[in-house]
Amino acid sequence: MRDWLETCRLCVEDITAVLERLPTRVEREPVLQLGVGGDETTAIDQAAEDAVVARLAALDEDFVLVSEELGTRTFGEGGARHVVVDPIDGSVNAKRGIPFFSFSLAVADGPAMGDVSFGYVYDFGTREEWTVERGGGAFLNGGRLGVIGPKDAIEILSFEGTTTPAIAERIRGVIGLAGRVRVMGSLALSLCQLAAGRVDGVVCLKPARSVDIAAAQLLVRECGLAVDLFEDPPFDAAPLDLGARSRLAAAASPELVAQLAAALQVRSAR
Repeated sequence: MRDWLETCRLCVEDITAVLERLPTRVEREPVLQLGVGGDETTAIDQAAEDAVVARLAALDEDFVLVSEELGTRTFGEGGARHVVVDPIDGSVNAKRGIPFFSFSLAVADGPAMGDVSFGYVYDFGTREEWTVERGGGAFLNGGRLGVIGPKDAIEILSFEGTTTPAIAERIRGVIGLAGRVRVMGSLALSLCQLAAGRVDGVVCLKPARSVDIAAAQLLVRECGLAVDLFEDPPFDAAPLDLGARSRLAAAASPELVAQLAAALQVRSAR
């Protein structure tokens, strides 16, 4: 079987070269087109994806690629294997030079979230490397995760998928449930922070896509934590495509996830 960890590390080197070639907002921020996923494709998004796709194309492997900007592409004979990539998760941070954005890649044995068997997330700010294999544990820079987990009561909750109106609409629902809120700007990395026990819950205020969560959700679950796309269950059946069907909640237990999901139904009075 291919060494996907080594491939991921080579992709990180490729993206790092892109970041060095496009060092400021002037080079990173121009909008080139609308990506297949529906978001604006900026120069930094496109350059990073081009580098990763070129790296994966050189593997001479059979798989279906699902990526942020280009959508779905078949390599070789395709087959059951899916490779789900977000070259830059947190692209708003990346284009503005805020050091909280990531590269993530997931490998799956089939077309659904439950088929993901390998996940990799790299934080370009801290240079932390998050890796996971289904049934083999989750790791941060080679050290096993899960010894220290999130708290049973939510002291710190990470809001993702945020705009000012979205926060204003939903913040009332978490009063009394979460002590503090963080808005960091990368769903993949926020899920990694949960796996490490640095935050105690994560919610996405807009429907999440597989490219944002496929790798990081396996980290969360290998640590024995709970995550759900609560508006479109079951989680394992979620397709590995660019569809955005449900908001996400994740925490230490299914009970806390259910409380977070209920909190997201509450709209703040205007």
